[in-house]
Amino acid sequence: MSNFTVKPLEESTWQDFARLVEKHNGVWGGCWCLGFHQKGTGSAPKNKTEKKRRVLAGEAHAALVYDGSNAVGWCQFGQTDTLPRIKHKRQYENEVTELPDWRITCFFVDRDYRGKGIASIALEEALREIARLGGGIVESYPEDVAGRSTSGSFLYNAALSIFERQGFRRERQLGMHHWVVRKVVRRKTVV
Repeated sequence: MSNFTVKPLEESTWQDFARLVEKHNGVWGGCWCLGFHQKGTGSAPKNKTEKKRRVLAGEAHAALVYDGSNAVGWCQFGQTDTLPRIKHKRQYENEVTELPDWRITCFFVDRDYRGKGIASIALEEALREIARLGGGIVESYPEDVAGRSTSGSFLYNAALSIFERQGFRRERQLGMHHWVVRKVVRRKTVV
């Protein structure tokens, strides 16, 4: 088992992120992990440019997991206003009572590293970064895969079980297999 490390997505790690996305043909048809931001521009090259702009402006956050010098997965997170788009949004809006401070909206793991705990590592580090950035209510929309076969390549919001291991609690079901989960993350204080 490799010793994985984690770094934030920022200017110094942009090329590592870009290499991983390009290895997988833009991820999900050229999305470049823009699908949960305001609408992407539509084409993979334009999405890449827009994602880079957001990263350099500090408007896009992710925890990048590395094996040596290679990025092998990530967990995207951000404040709710920077990630306004979610799946099952109409149902969500009909049932929401309080918007979260933060959303965790997207995971991706290199096809060669699936099943090795990369999503769990990325989630744990994303929560640390959220604490460093001020903490608050964190929400996500993972898929309950218990008792059914699901391809890891389609788990864009990861499995419910990894969130529950990190102390998230189920709020309500969203669609057939997804759940709204929440956790309060305390601000990290520097001593």
